Amino acid sequence: MRKTYTLTVAGVTRELPLCPVNEKLDIAAFVMFSDVELTIACAKALLEKVPEFDVILTAEAKGIPLAYEMSRQSGKPYIPARKGPKLYMEDPVIVEDVSITTAAAQKLVVDRKDLDGMDGKRILIVDDVISTGGSLHALDALAAKSKGTVVGRAAVLAEGDAADRKDIIFLEPLPLFFK
Repeated sequence: MRKTYTLTVAGVTRELPLCPVNEKLDIAAFVMFSDVELTIACAKALLEKVPEFDVILTAEAKGIPLAYEMSRQSGKPYIPARKGPKLYMEDPVIVEDVSITTAAAQKLVVDRKDLDGMDGKRILIVDDVISTGGSLHALDALAAKSKGTVVGRAAVLAEGDAADRKDIIFLEPLPLFFK
């Protein structure tokens, strides 16, 4: 039988499967994709905690459902940083990201017109889980290429030591599982 971790966040309880990262560490897999109830509840709860903002910036792919729902509930736009340049991008701006759930460095890309659209705006960076902070760092680097101001960094969960950070807003801590 697979081991799980029981998580209650924003009034919703889920059993998260434990997945091995390596021989010494497991993480609880938190996936919002297709979980509409969880996504709606977490978006509502986060919107109650974040400062005033004008636009949401998130990383593809796991942050998109949350950013979309926060955008829908707040009426504010969101911009997904894509994993690679897309044909429709006239002037892609690229930064690199290293994440605990990804084996190698990955790219985050936003079209220059989206960055220019953040000029003078209050930017809220959003992700599903903050762990090592690699994705946040890459999103901060993208935001810094605009003339906007990052007013907050928010996630549903802060994993491991991220729960001790004072520069992020999150709903619940998520432990790491050492063997």
